[in-house]
Amino acid sequence: MSHPEAAALAATLRTQVAAVRNAAHGLTEEEGRLAPARSDLSIGGILKHLVVSWTGWQRREAQNRGARGWDLTDEDFADFYGSFALTDDETLEGILETYDDATRRLVEAVEASDPDAEELAPPQPWFGQHEPTPITKRVHLLAIVEEFARHAGHADIVREQVDGAKAAELALAVMGLPGNDFVKPWQRSA
Repeated sequence: MSHPEAAALAATLRTQVAAVRNAAHGLTEEEGRLAPARSDLSIGGILKHLVVSWTGWQRREAQNRGARGWDLTDEDFADFYGSFALTDDETLEGILETYDDATRRLVEAVEASDPDAEELAPPQPWFGQHEPTPITKRVHLLAIVEEFARHAGHADIVREQVDGAKAAELALAVMGLPGNDFVKPWQRSA
């Protein structure tokens, strides 16, 4: 049975997923790696981080159902902290393909979920919470939407720093729309 609330959350998530992806539109490999602000964030790094976060959520959810429980390993933390930048053997094109596949599966999972279902949130030892916490799926789904929305904002800022492109211009370019008196589709300047 489809849940209208899950469908609404999936639609909101779909918008945020597209906003992050749009930020990569038209970038070269070098531009996708640029971290033009004081942080280490790049468009490629943001895309990679969201893929690592989502696949980590999937793995932890599977652990939650299994006998292992919640094992947060040193490898989990290394994956998390290493997820904010592309390595030398990763490409922007490759991470975009991975992002598209992972986010398609994520939106499908959100759409198929029951917001009232009960689950356990993982421990968050960095906040002093050392045991899993009972929550509803709704809380988890809202956290996923929040994560993508936060990083969509980061991607907007990083992209503007790279070449001045704004989110609405990029969205029109990606959708192939002609624009209007207020905004024109992004085009690479000469």
